[in-house]
Order: sequence, then C-alpha cells, then structure tokens
Amino acid sequence: MTTDARRLAAAVTDAYAAQAKPPLTQELLAKVRETLERAVESGAGADSLERLNAALDAFETDLDAVVGPRVASLDEALGTVAMRSRSEAGQPLRAFGGQ
Repeated sequence: MTTDARRLAAAVTDAYAAQAKPPLTQELLAKVRETLERAVESGAGADSLERLNAALDAFETDLDAVVGPRVASLDEALGTVAMRSRSEAGQPLRAFGGQ
C-alpha cells in the first residue's frame, strides 16, 4: 500500500468510526481501514468517493451489525474527509435489524 492510500484510508476510517453504531472495536477499525486501503489502491473504474462508499457498504454487509456514515467529500491531497449520515424515511439507520 502507498503512504497516500494509508493516509486517506486512515482519515476515512477515523471519520466513519466517529459516527458508526455500535462503536467499533480495535479489530473492526483495522478491518475497515484495510478494506478502505484496498479500495483506494484499486483505482479502477469508479471515482474515489464511489470506491470508498462501496467498500463501506461491503464492510457493513459482511458484518451485518454496524451502520455508519458515507463519504460526502474528500480532498485527497490534504487527506481531509467529510461524511454524511445515511437515513431512510427521514430517520437515521440503526444497527442490528435496520428500521
């Protein structure tokens, strides 16, 4: 992995973890960071936002127990990220069984 991929994945992981429910363990933080690093490194096809959000979707689907925000914008040069909460019918999504 490149340093840029690690830095960007770490920034997205931190922003994601700040709003994820339930809170992520250290093991899950490492797993989501690795998943995001692979998404950044793949660079094929979709743009960075789509790849990162698809990686978060896959992470959550695999666990079936965590929900969190998605990447709204990012500055790859600075490594800054803004997240947006997801909702359904105007209500925040909940872990463990959905709505």
